[in-house]
Amino acid sequence: MTTLQKIALGYAGALTFAALLNYIPGVRDENGLCLGLFALDWFDDALHIGSALWALGAALWSHRAARFFLIVFGALYLGDGIFGFFTGFGYLDAGIFIYGNYGMSFTLGRVLLNLPHIALGGFALWAGLRLARA
Repeated sequence: MTTLQKIALGYAGALTFAALLNYIPGVRDENGLCLGLFALDWFDDALHIGSALWALGAALWSHRAARFFLIVFGALYLGDGIFGFFTGFGYLDAGIFIYGNYGMSFTLGRVLLNLPHIALGGFALWAGLRLARA
């Protein structure tokens, strides 16, 4: 198994954890917010599980499939996180289409909401583009 396949396998685990986060006792507050910051609904769970299955399949299939996953997933999730700073909602969960544009903000809450997608997407894109050359 190549480095990129191992990274994709790690993403399968991380994305599965993200989907399960909503169901871990004590993670949601009395308002239904995970970690007091955001709400995850069935569509978010489906997005995370679908991405996890894609990552797992790519990791098990081949180096080339893992690289493709990391580049495409990375670009989509990085873009979603950056988009979240400008609008308040991402496009992957259709939040921008459902809730509209809240405008750009760099408050701590907005940073914490978008940082996971920026970090996961940025690292995946970097790995897919740079580590494949190594």
